[in-house]
Amino acid sequence: MDKTLNNLAMRVEELESRVAFQEDTLSQLNDVIAAQDVQIRGLVARLRELGDRYRDLSFELQTGDKSGQEKPPHY
Repeated sequence: MDKTLNNLAMRVEELESRVAFQEDTLSQLNDVIAAQDVQIRGLVARLRELGDRYRDLSFELQTGDKSGQEKPPHY
C-alpha cells in the first residue's frame, strides 16, 4: 500500500511539472503571437500606403499631370 501511494505521488508530481511547463510555454507563445500581430498590422498599413503611392505615381506617369492628383497636406 505504501508503495502504491508513493508511486501515485510521483505520478502526480510529474503531471504537475508537465502542466507548469506547458503553461509557461503557452504564455511565451502568446507573447510571440501578440508581438507578431503588432508587426503584421504595421506591415499591412505600410503596404496600403505604398500601394496608394504606387497608384498615384503610375497615374502621373501615364497622364503627365501632377496638379490635380496631389493630396492636400493634411491628408
